[in-house]
Formats: sequence, structure tokens, C-alpha cells
Amino acid sequence: MTELPAQGPIDQVFLATRKQLRPNRHGQLYLQVELADRSGSITGRMWNASDFQFEAFDDGDFVHVEGSTQVYSGNLQVIVTSISRADPRVIDESEFRVLAVDDIAALHAELAAILATIREPMLAALVAETLADEPLMAALARSPAGVKQHHAYAGGLLEHVVSLLRIADRVAPLYADLDRDLLLIGVLFHDLGKTVELESERGFSYTDAGQLLGHVLLGLDIVGDKISAVEQRSGSPFDEETATRIKHMVASHHGEYEFGAPKLPMTLEAVALHHIDQLDARMAATTQLLRNEAALDGGWTQYHANLGRKFFKGRDR
Repeated sequence: MTELPAQGPIDQVFLATRKQLRPNRHGQLYLQVELADRSGSITGRMWNASDFQFEAFDDGDFVHVEGSTQVYSGNLQVIVTSISRADPRVIDESEFRVLAVDDIAALHAELAAILATIREPMLAALVAETLADEPLMAALARSPAGVKQHHAYAGGLLEHVVSLLRIADRVAPLYADLDRDLLLIGVLFHDLGKTVELESERGFSYTDAGQLLGHVLLGLDIVGDKISAVEQRSGSPFDEETATRIKHMVASHHGEYEFGAPKLPMTLEAVALHHIDQLDARMAATTQLLRNEAALDGGWTQYHANLGRKFFKGRDR
């Protein structure tokens, strides 16, 4: 939110997502909602809210918000005094898209081009089967990589995957024992479960399957389905060890049990995937944080408790 001051009035239109009606510690209800435009998102809170105000708009609606900004616990937020559904007929949706239609098309073309360099025939067939799944590719193109932390915008998942493919393409030649083709396959599949985990048609929220299973388990289902499809199309069995290695990369890409990984990385490709995934996610999240706080005075961001630090923006930026 590059235009928002640390303390000042707000009177503008946002895209609303993840609305909730929550009780405070005194039992009084307040409305919490994520407010987004193309520069990022910010949490809005309306104190003493009612069911009427909660039902006045839906996730994925454009809303007109009046209120003021304030910094609380190191985070910039909007204290909302009025929120109502905006007329979509007067909204230019391109102002709320981080990635334009042409950007998405270019990313998809780059995805296909990098994956086309895979030489192993069985893995190349797996790529072809996956890219030919038009509903899956459409979901990939509109899904975020997350609802808050990084690449939290339509097409963010595709952008994240392409970024990892670029990194993997450069990193793999540095390690002679690393299987480049297998690493690229791991990049393609590692987060595909998010196309099922996250609802991306109207706003960004977790589906029932996303809440109950999570994208790692959902991703393993997608891998299994695509491997079965390759076997049916070719009439030949997929190599069992290769299938297990691919599934292991999906299962272990979070790297640690406490971060939701069912297994720790135990192959070279799984180790590489985890670290480049972390690199891209952290860089994207930190970049967005710096952009969101660009309007704040001073060379430093606010202290962010969830990251355990503040960041230096520079005095001349």
C-alpha cells in the first residue's frame, strides 16, 4: 500500500477478501477484512460491527472504505468507519491486478519453455500431461501462492513457480550430482495443491479441502493422477522410484516438521527445492513489505513481530 500514510484519513476503493466477524476480548464484535489493490493488501478493522455490516458485501467485492490508518504492533492497518459495496460498473479492474493478462500469458509461455528442456522421456511425458490439463492450468494462472505471506494475488502462484524454475535452471548446473530434470518436475508440482486448497474465483480463502487436507496432501493427489494418466496414455508403467522421488519433493518442500512438512528433505533434489522455495518466498514477502511501508517516515520499516525484526529501507528510497 504505497500511497497510505502511517496516520491519515482513508477514502478509497479496495478489493475485499477474507472478511470475518470476530469477538474482541470483551466479547464485542468487530469486522476484520483484507483490503487490496495492485500494490498489496492491508488489514481493515471496524469496531462494534454488526451482522448487517458483515453481510453488506462479499469476499471478492470491490468496496468503498472510509476510515484512517494507524500503526499497531508494527503493522499498518485501517480503522474502518464505513464500508460498502462499490458499483463494479465504474471499477477499472486492471487497477487491482498485480499481473495483467499479458503478464500471465508471458509467464505461462516461459513455464512451458523451461519445462520443454527436460530430456528424460518419462518426465517430459509427465510435463505434457500436466500442461494439457486446461482446468488445472487455468487455476494455476488465477491462484495466489498464499493468502497473506507471499505472492498473494491472482497469478501469484504461476509467478512463484516460474521464478523457481528460473532459479533451478541456474542452480542445477552448479551441482554435478543434482538431477536437473527431476528438480524442474519438483518445482512444477510442489505447490499445485494450492489450486485446490485456495478458492480464487472470488477473493482468496481456503476451501473445505484446503482446510481439512492442505496443499501438500492435495498436491500428492495431483501427482498421482498425472502419473496414472501418463501410464494409461503410454501403456507402460511409470518408474516406481522416480514417482516416489517426485512425491517426496512435494511432501518435503516445507523443509521442517514445524512448518507443515510430513517428511524432511532426504534427496539432493528435495533439499534444493526446499531452499529455493524458501528464497523466493522470503524475497517476495520482504519486497512487498518494503513497498507497503514505503510511505512511512524514516529509513526503517516498523518492527514485525511475526518476522522478529524490522528492515532497513534506505534513507533515499
